[in-house]
Amino acid sequence: MSLKTILLLIPLLPLVAAVVAGLLRNQVGRAGSHWAAILGVAVSFFLSAWVLYLQIYGDLGVQNLSIYTWMISDGIRFEVGFLIDHLSVLMMTVVTFVSLMVHIYTIGYMADDPGYQRFFSYIALFTFSMLMLVMSNNFMQLFFGWEAVGLVSYLLIGFWFKRESAISAGLKAFLVNRVGDFGFLLGIAAVLYCFGTLDYAEVFGLAGGITGKTVAIIPGLEWQWITVICICLFIGAMCKSAQAPLHVWLPDSMEGPTPISALIHAATMVTAGIFMVARMSPLFELSDAALSFVMLIGAVTALTMGLVGIVQNDIKRVIAYSTLSQLGYMTVALGVSAYSAAIFHLMTHAFFKALLFLCAGSVIIALHHQQDMRFMGGLRKQMPVTWITAWVGTLALIGFPFLSGFYSKDIIIEATHASTRFGSGVAYWAILLGVLITSFYSFRLLYLTFHGQPRYQVDVGAGDHPPDGIVQHSPHESPLVVTIPLVLLAIPSIVIGYLTIGPVLFGGWLSDAIVVLPQNDTVAAVGEHFHGPAAMATHALQTAPFWLMISGFVLATVIYRLRPSIADQLQQKLPGLHRLLENKFYFDELYQKIFVSKVVSIGNGLWKRADAGLIDGWLVNGSARLVGNLAARVRVWQSGYLFHYAFAMIVGLIGILAIWVVLK
Repeated sequence: MSLKTILLLIPLLPLVAAVVAGLLRNQVGRAGSHWAAILGVAVSFFLSAWVLYLQIYGDLGVQNLSIYTWMISDGIRFEVGFLIDHLSVLMMTVVTFVSLMVHIYTIGYMADDPGYQRFFSYIALFTFSMLMLVMSNNFMQLFFGWEAVGLVSYLLIGFWFKRESAISAGLKAFLVNRVGDFGFLLGIAAVLYCFGTLDYAEVFGLAGGITGKTVAIIPGLEWQWITVICICLFIGAMCKSAQAPLHVWLPDSMEGPTPISALIHAATMVTAGIFMVARMSPLFELSDAALSFVMLIGAVTALTMGLVGIVQNDIKRVIAYSTLSQLGYMTVALGVSAYSAAIFHLMTHAFFKALLFLCAGSVIIALHHQQDMRFMGGLRKQMPVTWITAWVGTLALIGFPFLSGFYSKDIIIEATHASTRFGSGVAYWAILLGVLITSFYSFRLLYLTFHGQPRYQVDVGAGDHPPDGIVQHSPHESPLVVTIPLVLLAIPSIVIGYLTIGPVLFGGWLSDAIVVLPQNDTVAAVGEHFHGPAAMATHALQTAPFWLMISGFVLATVIYRLRPSIADQLQQKLPGLHRLLENKFYFDELYQKIFVSKVVSIGNGLWKRADAGLIDGWLVNGSARLVGNLAARVRVWQSGYLFHYAFAMIVGLIGILAIWVVLK
């Protein structure tokens, strides 16, 4: 099998699986749908792993392949093509592995759902869309994958479309992402205008040529073209990767089933923005202003979204705000030119964040779709596998030494500390404080969910929709089809950071895809003090992030295990701060007041005046009334008497003769 065939099969197999599971669902049934989707994604994963093996141990170098030319317009080629280097292969492997785990898990989680086959079709299509995005070698295909993951996320967030909240959440995600996509499209248009091509290799090769060229966006104010391009592209990433203030759609995406929450937050959709900026490093490296903007946006997101996670009671929303905060860390890394560190954290985060979401889903199954942690507790004995794997995911998330999250998060903190870019000091303290916050809300989730006394009651006769705190049956461990993916995700959450930090960050493994100017290479500066993963983990005992992480653990233990009354006392003593965090810094209310209400008012006004008044009232209904009135008058002449018609003919003939005489 040729390399080109293998590369074609990697994205196309999930697409074929989506067609079989969706369009042929009645023919293949439920089992046929999930087997088609799982086999399609599984083969895609093994093929991706094979290409990764060839990249590491074989002689497979960078492959820039043109698969299909869609159109040529004015010399500009619009193609479907693949760029295969270490960055894309790493993304392909992570995306397909996490997606495979989610597919297997879905069999158990969605077992009783009437939309079973439709869900498998959507998640397979999601995988295809993300693969097309990360494998692309040109901006046109990148935009196709970009929009495709947006579309499928809309379908999956609003999957339970009979719920009003799900419809609203899906629509919110769709509309907010259109804001970012507008900026992204402007960035691509600027690339085409400046370089005359959409091919990555050609654009990157010509990038240095526009340095110093400016454009007056506002009369009298000159902007560097490269800064305009990078900021427009990053606006797209801000929405896709949910950076403040365009993050508001992501917490509401929890309305979708838990498997898709894991897929969106770990391997697809939100990681697309991080990947895109890393892929565009040859452009971003030429604009310090754009990189400072990226870094500060990430710092604000990492700190503020972590704070909001502290007061959330919905188990999935706590993890969702954790994702927002961790995406902020990745964005800070991009802003300090530590692109490889951002991708490294993206990889480790994919495993432990998918693990945490699927653990949450396992708990939700056991408690009959209860998601409020105030009605959980004491589940560690009934659900030992879920409990242990949740601890693994939590320790990886908080950056406990030797676990995967420790290596990727600490490198970002150290790279930010080493940076001299404008705003790097603010970013450093924001993400350093974020370590304490992450540890606090993570252990709060563990304690409220798995420890202490149960805060639910078992009532067999409670009915299909019991009130909060009531479950129909005693909780028990989830079936193997749910717990096996948890174990398989827990393994890389423990070891992948230790095994790969050397080659990925300090061995130049991503150097064929990522460009960093020597004066910006913060990862290299950190690498001067790197003496292996074991030494790094033992040295962490002397660093600020470790003790901040321990402080978060101690605070959570005291408040939620030893003296639970402290939480209520703090809420009463600090009501303003609690309301601020509970209302998520009022971003939604602000948008509602400034944008949504005004847009709705304008829409209602246009509907009443333009649509109902002008179009319906005058053009459509008015023309109908005019024809009716004319017809009513003409109908008077249609009497049915022959002498009336003869008289009309004579009058008409006289009229014609009169006109002819006058004109002659």
